[in-house]
Amino acid sequence: MVLEKYKQKRNFASTPEPSGDLSVAEQRAGKQKESESLFFCVQKHLASHLHYDFRLEHKGVLLSWAVPKGPSLDPKTKRLAMHVEDHPFEYGTFEGVIPEGYGAGIVMLWDQGTWKPESDDVDAALKKGDLKFTLDGYKLKGSWVLVRTRGWGGGGGGRAGASEGKTSWLLIKHRDDWSGPIDIAEFAPLSVKSDDPDLKIPAIKQDVRNRNTSDVGQMVKDLNDDDPVNREVRMACDRVVRAGLQTLDGDESQEAQVIRRELESQLTELDDESKDVNELDQYSSLRARIVAAQRHALLEMRSKDEIGDDAFHQIEAQLDVAEVNALGAEYP
Repeated sequence: MVLEKYKQKRNFASTPEPSGDLSVAEQRAGKQKESESLFFCVQKHLASHLHYDFRLEHKGVLLSWAVPKGPSLDPKTKRLAMHVEDHPFEYGTFEGVIPEGYGAGIVMLWDQGTWKPESDDVDAALKKGDLKFTLDGYKLKGSWVLVRTRGWGGGGGGRAGASEGKTSWLLIKHRDDWSGPIDIAEFAPLSVKSDDPDLKIPAIKQDVRNRNTSDVGQMVKDLNDDDPVNREVRMACDRVVRAGLQTLDGDESQEAQVIRRELESQLTELDDESKDVNELDQYSSLRARIVAAQRHALLEMRSKDEIGDDAFHQIEAQLDVAEVNALGAEYP
C-alpha cells in the first residue's frame, strides 16, 4: 500500500506533518508521464541529530534519503544517504515542529525545485542502484548521482527501500558548472520558505498546540462517564479542543474574532522588558486566538442546548484559567 510505512510510524492526532492524501499521490503519478520536470526538496531536520532529508518525486510520492552531513557540491565528497520510507507529496513544503515521538524535532525547508532523471527508466536505475539526475533548485543545481553501496545496509538489487536491508546509498555531485569546494550547508543555512531563521514561529505554534489540548483536556482525564454531566463535559471538551486547533491552522470564525480582539486589547497593556516584545506578542496572541475560538465553541454549544448549565460552567471555569494564562503568557 502506498505510504503505508509512513502512516504506521506517525500519530496524526499529535503531529502537524501531512497525513498523505492517496488521491493526490494517484493524481501526481498519473501526470508524471506527461511532465518534463518533477518536484524535489531538501529538508533540514534537527531531530536527535541534525541531518538533511533529500526527497525526489516519483510516482506520486517522495522517495526519501536521510543525509547526515547534508549535500556537498564537491565531487570528491561522497555523502552517506540512508534510504527511509516514502513520504507524501504534500510533505515537500512542510516546515514545523514534530512533537515527541517518531522524528521529533524542527523541520526546515532548506531547498526545493525540480529534478529530471538522466535515464529513461527510473525504476530500473533504482533497482540497479545507480540513479543519475539533474537538479534545479535554489541551492542545488546541475548533475548528481545516488549510488547504492555494498557496505552496511547495502546489498543487491531491488527498488530503493524495497526491503529494510537495502538502505545505504551515496549522494555525489558530478563535476559541472554548479560544483565546487563550497560547504553549501554552512554557506546557505536558512530556509527557502520562511523568513524565520530559527523557525521560532513553528516552535511557538507547536507549544500553543500542545497547551490548547492540555488547558482543557486535562479536566476530562479522570471523569466517570456514568455521570451524564461528565459525558457532556467530555463531549464538549473535545469540541472545544478541536475548535482551538482549527483556528491555529487559520480557520477563525467572525464571532471568535470579536472575542479575540477583546483579549488582544488587554495584551497591549503587557509590559515585560525581560522578553523580546515580538516573540512575546506572537506567543500571547496565538494563545488568545486559541482561547477565543474555544470560548466561542462553548457558547455556541450552550446556545443550541447541546450541553447543560453544569457542564457549561465547568468548562467555562477552565477557560477562565486558560484566558488568564494566555494574557500573562511568556514563551518558555
